[in-house]
Amino acid sequence: MTRAPSKELSIDDVIGHISSGMTLGIGGWGSRRKPMALVRAILRSDLTDLHIVSYAGPDVGLLLDAGKASKVTYAFATLDSIPLEPLFGQARQNRTAAFREWDEGMFQTGLRAAAQRVPFLPMRAGLGSGVLDHDPDLRLVTSPYADGEQLVAVPGLRLDVALVHMNRADQYGNAQYLGPDPYFDDLFCMAADTAFVSAEQIIDTAGLTVDAPLQSLLINRTMVAGVVETPRGAHFTTCSPTYERDEKFQKEYATAAKEPETWAAFKARFLSGDEAAYQAAVKEFSMEEPG
Repeated sequence: MTRAPSKELSIDDVIGHISSGMTLGIGGWGSRRKPMALVRAILRSDLTDLHIVSYAGPDVGLLLDAGKASKVTYAFATLDSIPLEPLFGQARQNRTAAFREWDEGMFQTGLRAAAQRVPFLPMRAGLGSGVLDHDPDLRLVTSPYADGEQLVAVPGLRLDVALVHMNRADQYGNAQYLGPDPYFDDLFCMAADTAFVSAEQIIDTAGLTVDAPLQSLLINRTMVAGVVETPRGAHFTTCSPTYERDEKFQKEYATAAKEPETWAAFKARFLSGDEAAYQAAVKEFSMEEPG
């Protein structure tokens, strides 16, 4: 029997599939299981004018700060244990990009519509709220059945590329989460023309059934074009149970972002090199005494 070809790629290979001007979906949720190694690679790239679609966390904050994103569609922007993503807040206040904010349920429905390759899906969320006033692209539709109910037509969030991060994957693109929440990473993959998975570990396919229920296999190989191994690739966000959020580092990030001088120093220390340099700098930081 002929085996399926390996889809294993490098970080640079993945970034090479993204072009300026694309709509880029980023999985995870706030400061949880974000594909941060891939986000950091975008920071080092020449990519610009990206439309970012995300349940936003530091992924969106960093891309806005670096001038990589010209538009953001989001449901919120948070670091979870720190309520507001600081770089996102600055960009929103300074209007350095276009922003489209949807209700969390509307956002999910938009992903579902794109995953099903339909132009929109109807839902009740948004009725009677200010969402319709602030987004002129949203429309109302009337049910063609006897009820004649009026609903919000949520347009599909069709993505050119999606990036998600999982705990484990095999070389063919089957990938699983081991934490308590799948988020909507499968919808991001299905809503995209091309999707890539980064994972803490690439293992043999048989190993995906070890110490994990089959339901944890959220991503199957038909959904993705490539998989890349990125140990601690979600840092500083969570990747439960492999590791939790690096609260010390996240606090340093949020504090540094408040002033141009401290932010410049933060970037010089942590974001001026490649992924290996980032991980080495983080390890050094973790060993420093508080204060």
